[in-house]
Amino acid sequence: MTIRVVVADDQELVRSGFAMILDAQPDIEVVAEAGDGERALDAVRRLRPDVALLDIRMPVMDGIEACRAISAQSACRTVMLTTFDADEYVHESLHAGASGFLLKDVRRDDLVHAVRVVSAGDSLLAPSVARRLIAEYTARPPATASAAPSAQRLEVLTARERETLLHLARGLSNAEIAAALVVSEHTVKTHVGNVLSKLGLRDRIQAVICAYETGLVAPSPEGEAALSSPAQARRSRGEDRPLR
Repeated sequence: MTIRVVVADDQELVRSGFAMILDAQPDIEVVAEAGDGERALDAVRRLRPDVALLDIRMPVMDGIEACRAISAQSACRTVMLTTFDADEYVHESLHAGASGFLLKDVRRDDLVHAVRVVSAGDSLLAPSVARRLIAEYTARPPATASAAPSAQRLEVLTARERETLLHLARGLSNAEIAAALVVSEHTVKTHVGNVLSKLGLRDRIQAVICAYETGLVAPSPEGEAALSSPAQARRSRGEDRPLR
């Protein structure tokens, strides 16, 4: 099965470079390139790709606005690309519906990996981006009584589904969650699907955001979530592949 991709970046050399890397893969086809968000959105509407790579800063329509429109109007999944490792871009992109967020200095293999992961229905963050996202919640003041209703969102979940969401927020893979809960990976996939469906979430990244916003997970004083495995600890230090 070929993964159809649209690449959007206002810098022609960057755009062509990403397209060349992806088009060289036997299972990926770049169906269009665009120099701004409006053209990217038009390409998605016409060609119905599986994944759109969107630069955040583009003329006419920026990547975040294009991502928001693509998420609302199609089943295409988006990966945001930027040279800026800044909190506001991470949050705006994720809330716009992005399924991945990578810095433009991403390695060739990790770019290809990201497209495949997102196309398969999963989500992906570069390790540095994940740390910043978690640190943002650490910096927020403690939740007040007025924020309590947000926690009620989780009442629709079973106890095991809440456990699964907790492990998702800590960044564990399906295999690691299966080991922690002493169940099969198939069972974990079922729990993850139930969590997303019941909470009306698009993917695992939105599940992580929900876990922090509802207070299910409290970041550590160091600004990172409690990690439950050596593999995840390596990821948090940027010593492994992008988180997924």
